[in-house]
Amino acid sequence: LKFRKAILLYVRMSCTRLGQKLEAINAQFDELDGAAKVLAERLEEHRQLLAKQCDHDEVWSSLLEDRFTSFETNLFFSYVIETLRCCHSQVVRKLPDLVSGLPTLASVLRRKIKNRRVDVAWESTLEELGLGGRDAKALCAFFVARGYEAEYYQAGQREKYSEDVEMLIRKVVRNHVLRDSLLRAVQVVEKGKAGDISTNPEHASELSMRVRSKEN
Repeated sequence: LKFRKAILLYVRMSCTRLGQKLEAINAQFDELDGAAKVLAERLEEHRQLLAKQCDHDEVWSSLLEDRFTSFETNLFFSYVIETLRCCHSQVVRKLPDLVSGLPTLASVLRRKIKNRRVDVAWESTLEELGLGGRDAKALCAFFVARGYEAEYYQAGQREKYSEDVEMLIRKVVRNHVLRDSLLRAVQVVEKGKAGDISTNPEHASELSMRVRSKEN
């Protein structure tokens, strides 16, 4: 009987030790699982950051490599500058007490890094116009890369091309980020807000002839 009790006690103690080890192992697995999730989140953030940087680099490469005609450059530039002006004016309208410190869009972009109010006004302006941060970067890149050689077209000059400009952008702008951003800029200027930019390819073949005839 004593021997049986000793065996049972030994088994009970062994089970207790085994249970404690299993609990320790489970705790380690939970800790590793938590660490793995944190690492996965950081890797995803890093991937998204690299993807954004890659898109931005591709936009600059496209601007340096693509050869637009003077007419194309002037027309695109005019829509870009109007969209950027619109962004600036709406931000300033939201922050009347900061008007003197935000004379240009460049000042808005600088101040939004450290000033929460400016950043919120900037983000809400982009959202209201149907734009995103990537669009703003692409449009600013176009302004910097092509602005020095571009001529601004007034609204009256742009009017006769307004029906064709989106097709023209689809035809000659190779980089998808820049292309989509320019399409949205056109919609902001012509419609007040960017919306659907789905491709409409059936008219593309007629584009060159129509633009040339209007330009002449």
